[in-house]
Order: sequence, then structure tokens, then C-alpha cells
Amino acid sequence: MTPADRPRRSCLTVPGSSARFLAKASSLPADELIFDLEDAVAPSAKQDARALVARALAEGDWAADRVLAVRVNAVPTRWAYRDVIDVVERSGERLDAIVLPKVTGPAHIVWLDLLLTQIEQDRGLPQGKIAIEAQIEDAAGLAAVDDIATASDRLAVLIFGPADFMASLGMGSLTIGARPEGYAGGDAFHYPLMRLLVAARAAGLQAIDGPYAAIGDLDGLRVASVSAAALGYDGKWVVHPDQIGPVNAAFSPSQEQYERAELILEAYEHATTVQGRGAVLLGAEMIDEASRKMALVAAARGRAAGLTRTQRYTPSEGGLAPGG
Repeated sequence: MTPADRPRRSCLTVPGSSARFLAKASSLPADELIFDLEDAVAPSAKQDARALVARALAEGDWAADRVLAVRVNAVPTRWAYRDVIDVVERSGERLDAIVLPKVTGPAHIVWLDLLLTQIEQDRGLPQGKIAIEAQIEDAAGLAAVDDIATASDRLAVLIFGPADFMASLGMGSLTIGARPEGYAGGDAFHYPLMRLLVAARAAGLQAIDGPYAAIGDLDGLRVASVSAAALGYDGKWVVHPDQIGPVNAAFSPSQEQYERAELILEAYEHATTVQGRGAVLLGAEMIDEASRKMALVAAARGRAAGLTRTQRYTPSEGGLAPGG
């Protein structure tokens, strides 16, 4: 699977200025690790953090299926271009994605795409290898999210950034990801979450919910995670290792959903390669290429969750057979 297709149930942010946290990250069960050069790093530590992150990427013992990303500083800052150049030149062979924060329009994505292309050409890396993940963090970004979502073929993910978004709108809360106290209109985040999700799906991208910063409130985290998963989100950012388990559980398919996804993939593979058909009946449902795309994500999430199969596809019966 490409970085754009891999599961991102839990996306753990790791401070790029902490050698200890960077070393510990490889042992944690998050689907994606995001080494942060932005908010988690003080201005005076930016340069040293770049070197630490590049070294960790190049020398770390990373599982092949782990998504590794670096969040650089926002485009208007004086650090952004050097973040991208230093990290990609030193560790582009293992880097899967660049997370670009505070994206307010498609020009930010175009800038990063061009810079990545130049570095890949210079370093002999496969062109387009490094994906882009865009954080939508304010009113301007949400208003332009449709144009942002289609700004580059590299773009794989849209991420909701609740902290800056709340500040941008003047929401009455000081806890990142928490509902504004006293708000009586339902879910205060429903509109931005749905708006971002529609833009992501229309462009064929993943959609990731932002973090829930109250680390000790695991019940609140579970509620927020289950709600985002039910809405259709692919995963959620986490800021502490204790949050990984509940978030992974919320965004993992049930055994029944996982079995169905694997059967779809198996039936479609047989239909296209053996029968030369683009669609096939699986039980009472007709499946095709669109079904395969949906099943790829669900199956990958199930495998990441450690689920195992109990059924197989049997072409002669057009259905199921027991046994894994």
C-alpha cells in the first residue's frame, strides 16, 4: 500500500526536540508517527530539532508498514523551507509524508509540492514518493478546503486542527478538542468536521480528526473518537501514548466488517484476473472497483488491529467457505 492508503487510526505527534521521545516512538503502537518541528519546538531549538528528526528517521528501527511523517513549520514562517530541505535531503528514503500546518489556500500546497519535486530530482528519489498531509486550522483554510484538497496529486490527507480553529472563530474553550462550555446548539465541531470530510472524500483523500488534549480524560477521548469514526473519519491525532489504545479501538472495524472487506478483495481479485470481469456478485451484493477501494482501507485497519479471518471466498458457490 502507498502512504496515502495505509491506516492512520492513531497519529501520534512526537516532539522533534526530544531525543528520548524520538527513540521511544518506534515501540509505540500508533499507525503513524508525526515528528513535530512546529508547535512542540521552541524557536531557539528549531535547527537542532531538524537534525534530531532527520537522524531518527535515517537510523531508527522502523517497521516497514509504519507511516512516518514530519510536521514542518507553516509556509509563512522563516523555518519552513529549511525544515523541508534538511529533513528530506537527509532522510527522504524513509520519510513517507510531510505534514503542512495552517494551510489557508492551495498556494501553500503547490509550494510544498514543487519543493519536494526539486529535492526528489536532486537526490534521485522516486518523484511523488513523499505525500503531503494538510492541516486545516482556521476559518480561511476551511473556506478554501475544496481548492486545497485538489491542489496536488501528492496530497493524501486532510487534518482538522481544533486548537487554532477554535481560536480563529473565538470559541469559548481553553481545552483543545473539547466542546465549548455553555454551547447549547449540539456539536460545535460538526460543521467543520463534515465540511472537511466532504472535501477530502470528493478528492479521494483520508480525513483525520485533531487531538483531544485532556490526556487524563480517556472517557472524553473515547466519546470524541467514536463520534469521529461514526462520521466517517479515518483516524485521530493523539498527543500521549496512553491515548493510542482507545483511538485505535474506535477506528478499527468489527470482526464482521473486517471479514467482509477481505472477502470483497478476494472476490474482486478473482473476478478481474480469472474471469476477466469488472464486477461480481458477492452474496446478494454486486461489487466492483469502488468496492475494492473501500475494502482496502477496512481490511488494512483490521490487519493493523490484529484481526484474523475465519472465512474464505469460494468462486464456484459465489459465496463463503469457513476457515482462515
